[in-house]
Amino acid sequence: MDRYSQIQADQDIDETGAWLSIGDLMSGLLMIFALLLILALLQLTEAAEKAKNSRIIIIQSLQETLSQEGINAHVDPQTGDISILDSVLFDLNQSKLKPEGQAFLELFVPVYSKAIFSSEQISNQIQHVVIEGHTSSTGSWDLNMSLSLDRAKSVSESISELAFNGKNRFRSKMLVAGRGESEADQSYDSPSDRKVLFRFQFKSDRFLHWFINERGL
Repeated sequence: MDRYSQIQADQDIDETGAWLSIGDLMSGLLMIFALLLILALLQLTEAAEKAKNSRIIIIQSLQETLSQEGINAHVDPQTGDISILDSVLFDLNQSKLKPEGQAFLELFVPVYSKAIFSSEQISNQIQHVVIEGHTSSTGSWDLNMSLSLDRAKSVSESISELAFNGKNRFRSKMLVAGRGESEADQSYDSPSDRKVLFRFQFKSDRFLHWFINERGL
């Protein structure tokens, strides 16, 4: 082999070695990235499970507190929503609380607030308590939306006039919303659609919604 051929062969070996070194480096980086991704997914899964477990504890605590106080209110085991039929609170097509409705709130709200603030762990997980008015599908959309909002406002105003421990903390979490007939059965007039919901908005709601949708859980 002449000198030129030897030099060319040495260059080819050097270039091959360089490409192998870069390839090894890229493989190593990809492996590190994959490990970091797996670790991140494990941490997200753990956080999601922790958020779900915390929510279960909060809902169970609410159920137990209401039961101990003798308040017959259905608590949704998945969301913690409490549904109060409008027949308990209002006369038909009215947004002013009737005496029976006022009496129910005077009994219910202090106990509900007590459950929320029974521990800092529970209260810190709850970002808002949303008071939602709902109607059936009977009537115009505009009328139903207005009526649902007015009823939710009447409930919130009544709460503001009550005297109970933790009132200011409870009010700081309150939001008022009117949903009208948006969640009502559109095929017929169902009395169960006419209600006021006390609904938790958890701090983890957005994270859980994203995580469940992304992971297909």
